[in-house]
Amino acid sequence: MTCKEAIDVLADYVEASLTPELADELERHLHDCAPCRAYLSTYRKTQELTREVGREPMPEEMKRRLHRFLLDRLRGLE
Repeated sequence: MTCKEAIDVLADYVEASLTPELADELERHLHDCAPCRAYLSTYRKTQELTREVGREPMPEEMKRRLHRFLLDRLRGLE
């Protein structure tokens, strides 16, 4: 497994949704690859911090402006 392949499946690994075979392959890679272990650690820490922050409600005016913006962009793609 390459580092790119490892990074591509880290989210599924953290969510425990990889097949056992792929999880084993990733774990072998992580055992030998310090940069990927650091990446995994950073990924987990980022998830933890975002859970702690919580969500702020979006102001109604911002919702309306975002909605108009997205509709305009979608219409431009047609």
